Amino acid sequence: MELSGTALSCMPAALLLLHLGLTSSMVHKNEFQTGLAGGEVTLNCPDILPESQLPRDSVVRWKYSDTLLWRMENNQRYWRKPNFISGRSDIKTQYKLSVRDLKLSDAGIYTCEYGTHKVHTSLHIVNLKISLDGHFLQNEVPELILTQNSSSPLPNLSITLFDSNNNRVTPEIQNKNLQEYIVNLKKLKTMDSGTWVCQIHSDSPLINQNISFAVKVLGFQNPDLERKYATVDSTVILSWHLNSQKIKWKKDFTGQLNWKQQEGAESHELLDFIVTAEGQLHETKKSNNLLFEIPESKPESTIEVKLPKVHFNHSGQYQCQLEYERRHAQRKIELVVMKVSANPAGPLSRGASVTLTCQVSGPLAPDAYLSWERVDGTKMDSKSSKQHEVKLEVNISTAGLWSCHLIEDSDKKISFHYHVEEASVWINNVIIGASIGGSLLAFALGCLCIISGVNWQRRRQRAKRMAQARQHLLENKTCQCQHRLRK
Repeated sequence: MELSGTALSCMPAALLLLHLGLTSSMVHKNEFQTGLAGGEVTLNCPDILPESQLPRDSVVRWKYSDTLLWRMENNQRYWRKPNFISGRSDIKTQYKLSVRDLKLSDAGIYTCEYGTHKVHTSLHIVNLKISLDGHFLQNEVPELILTQNSSSPLPNLSITLFDSNNNRVTPEIQNKNLQEYIVNLKKLKTMDSGTWVCQIHSDSPLINQNISFAVKVLGFQNPDLERKYATVDSTVILSWHLNSQKIKWKKDFTGQLNWKQQEGAESHELLDFIVTAEGQLHETKKSNNLLFEIPESKPESTIEVKLPKVHFNHSGQYQCQLEYERRHAQRKIELVVMKVSANPAGPLSRGASVTLTCQVSGPLAPDAYLSWERVDGTKMDSKSSKQHEVKLEVNISTAGLWSCHLIEDSDKKISFHYHVEEASVWINNVIIGASIGGSLLAFALGCLCIISGVNWQRRRQRAKRMAQARQHLLENKTCQCQHRLRK
């Protein structure tokens, strides 16, 4: 009885060991994998023998949650693709499950089963969407929306951005909830065009994922505001360089060039243009109010106008504007024109003076001013304007070459040279001689007039006497004739 009692008492232990042995022979693994919406992911079925070494009666299954996707039994393969994954999945070598064109709804638990082995893979899907499909104009602010989906609790993601030049960008993140993050970027410049990277990170579960996205910024390669300086009667070319060819902008866009003399003044459309998806530029001249030309030979993707002979009133703001899908971007070139005049004009006489006036057509930059100087002169022969003065006069009594400079940030932007000629000694003598000669001439004419008057008076008196003599002679002859008749 004791023996049988001992045997009976050993049976539970044996059954427990058998159960533990069976349990240890069953292998369960849990894995985690991240996929990007629109991309492709391959889920592994680890520790399985190659197909050629598997027993003939082996059964291999892939499931999504409790839904059977694929089964292999007796070397026969069967697909049972649900609608959500139909046409987007394949089985590769070593029974790996490949899913293409991932969607947020593909997130969940995928299980590979073979024999006593079960491998559970939790697929975490992340979707990154950029506003306007990544096509922007200058100074627009992109918006990124990062969405995640998982069968497990959603992790708290940290987001880091790198621009096309691999510079770290600090965005403004609006964390509505763990499922969706809204990220606002900075105002874009044309140099921001290229491939950006969004880096997401989580410690639990461990996620380190880099998501690349393309950014195209259509606009001008000119600075935000450009000043062009010119002197009266010079030739000026104004250019706006588009970057459409550089970034391979494959869509049509239009634009126009406007001019106005000052802020608030009436705007005049000079030309309009269209750029085709093939990058061809077509321009049409719209105005004859301003004398300008469209050069035939110019750089590719460039809007350009030529002013062959600048007038003082040609100054002002020249604005080139792009239009794409009812959005606009523009760049201004401010033309500043300088003119110089002298009062009185002409050679400078000895002891005389002249006023030279230098004037620019528009307001100057805060650090800009005008300056007169005599070339090869001394510091005494110079004068500078005060801040914001657009007109500078200088009174001079010394002939020579004088120059007016527009100086901005210690740099001479433009100069106008004016040569003051000195009246020669010969000219002065001629003037003096002419003055003396004029006096003598007047005196001689006066004398001549007096002499002529005297002679005329004498001739008149002589003629009178001769007439009287003739009359007296005639009277004597008449008397003699009468006397003879009486006799």
